[in-house]
Order: sequence, then C-alpha cells, then structure tokens
Amino acid sequence: MATESFVLNVAEVIEETADARSVVFEVPSELQQTFAYTPGQFLTVAVPSEQTGLAARCYSLSSAPHSGRHQITVKRTVDGYASNWICDNLKAGDTLRVLPPSGIFTPKDVDADFLLFAGGSGITPVMSIARTALEKGTGKVVLFYANEHESAVIFGRQLAELVEEYADRFTVVHWLVSLQGLPSEKQLGLFASYFTSYTAFVCGPAPYMKAVTNALKELGFPRERRHQEKFVSLGGNPFGDVEEVLAAQKELADADDADDEQDTQPAEPAFAGPVAVEVELDGQQYSFDDWRGEEVLLEFLESKGVDAPFSCREGQCSACACLVLEGEVRLLHNEVLDEDDLGEGIRLVCQAKPVSEKLRISYNG
Repeated sequence: MATESFVLNVAEVIEETADARSVVFEVPSELQQTFAYTPGQFLTVAVPSEQTGLAARCYSLSSAPHSGRHQITVKRTVDGYASNWICDNLKAGDTLRVLPPSGIFTPKDVDADFLLFAGGSGITPVMSIARTALEKGTGKVVLFYANEHESAVIFGRQLAELVEEYADRFTVVHWLVSLQGLPSEKQLGLFASYFTSYTAFVCGPAPYMKAVTNALKELGFPRERRHQEKFVSLGGNPFGDVEEVLAAQKELADADDADDEQDTQPAEPAFAGPVAVEVELDGQQYSFDDWRGEEVLLEFLESKGVDAPFSCREGQCSACACLVLEGEVRLLHNEVLDEDDLGEGIRLVCQAKPVSEKLRISYNG
C-alpha cells in the first residue's frame, strides 16, 4: 500500500546556478492543507524513467511555509538520473507526481538563535529554516555556507538580500574550497565556539556533516540542539503502482538481504505474544493490544486506520520516524538514523518489529 500521491503542475523552473534548478509547484486550494509543511521538510517526487517507470527522489523544500510557496531546489549529481532529468527537461507547464511533505529536520521554536551549516545543495532545507526564523522569529541566525567555488553558491543573491534586510540578526560566512581548502573539524569547531548557546542544523555532503557534528559534540552541544539531515536516494517505490519498479524490487530483494543485515540494529528475538501499542499522533491517542509482529508497525497502524506518516517504506528517509517512550522495537533496515538518533529512542516505524510486550511511541517529538 502506498500513501496517496498527487499530480501537481509546475508553475516555474528557476536557474539558480549552472547546475541547480528550483522547481515551483502549483498547489490548488483544496490541497493546501495536505501540503502544509514546516521549514526543513522535503517532498518526494516521481521522476519519469524509461527503465523502471519512475525514479522516486526526496528533495527539500527551499521555500518558507508562510510564503505560500512550494519550491524544491535540485542540484545535478554525477550520474544522478533524477537530478539531471529535472535540470535538463522539466519546464513550466509540466506535471509531476508528488507525495505530501515529510521529514523531521525541523526547528521546534522559530524564535531560537540558530547556527546553520550548509554544504553545496545542503543549503536547500537550511534556506527554508533561515528565512522562516528571520521573517517569523525573533532570534539571531548565523550561517556557515561551504561551496567548491563562487559560481556554485546557490541562493547567493537571496542570502545577500536577507543579510541587508536583517543586518542586526543575520550573519553569513561563505567558505570556498577552491580558495580555502576543505574546512577542517578544528576550523569548524573554532567558528561554532562563538555560538554554543545556539541551536545547530547541518546539511551537506557526508564528510562535511561528520566534521561539523564531531566539532559540535566536542563543544558540548546537547543532542536536542544538534540536528543533522541526510540525503539518500530511495531504492524503493513509495508511489506503489508502477509494475516495472515492483518487479525489479522483487528480483533484487533476495540479493539485498545479506547486505541489509549490516544496516540493522543488533538482532533481538521478536516478542511472541500480542503487543500492546499506544501511539501519540497529531494530538490524538491510539491504543491497540493485538500487534503480533507479522507485519511492521507501519502496516499494523495502517490496518487499524491510523494515518501514520511515511514516504519511502524502505528505511531510507526519516518521514516515519517516531520516539519510543516505552518498550522497544528492532529495525529491519536503517539508512538514515545514526547512533545518536537511536540512543535518543528515535525509530523508523516502517521497519519496526516488536521485541517487548508493550510499546508506547510518539510522533510529536
């Protein structure tokens, strides 16, 4: 079963740099609530593919929610089919199938002081957070933005305009690798040391995010003020109705099983009896006492009529993430949660199997 997707018109395609495009969607009035989002979330889009019917990709929204705009920004990647197709082919008047917004790379309080780290196209969700914090919040915002060279800077003009408009609250530091080399963990730590009371968000290439995260940990940034996004290409098909994709997944499933083992949590025996499940979601409470673990938790909740969030169903994104308040589950597959996330009790509902007789989870953070 797939979540409901929607065909949206492309209102505009904007050339941000030679290798990056922003895509603006028309969201009709009857879908505004469905596509309501918070800064830092992403959209999952179906890019047409002659080989598999579609390629599902998650792209962060670079627009701010209060703007009434739904804009994603896509940068070409080497041998990246979807990103190159969008940059080369998509134009105003075209349509794309899109899933509603998802993701947990979002601030809880837009009035906080923010320390933002972006690398390359990692500026996309960071731009949404920065603009929202400046235009709707009251705190200060500091952005460290690393790029290979000046012509690769996405949103350069927009950032300069925001600095001019919010000169007393917004500081941007551009780091160009072509001139300064890769920023070291020590250099990132020295920069962050001036803002240790701020809430940090980091998004970009994996080595960059690791260096920033290590620097923040060394400075004692607590987990609740340290947030990291990850870019993962979806291997599955969350849209659910393309026969070619489903057939290809079935053929590869057996071969992938051995590889998947390295991404799971340490194996724990499944709980044999029925599990009592309590769920907090969107201000509502749900209670069930008959989860036996034949299916993953997401499928169980869906069978009970709970509109639980998800996108990829593959353990490759954070759309279905929840916080375990009591009990435990094991994950069949996980490509998005790191050790800190797991240590905080965050789990992927689409990959969760029971290991305790009672489970209490919250989607409300």
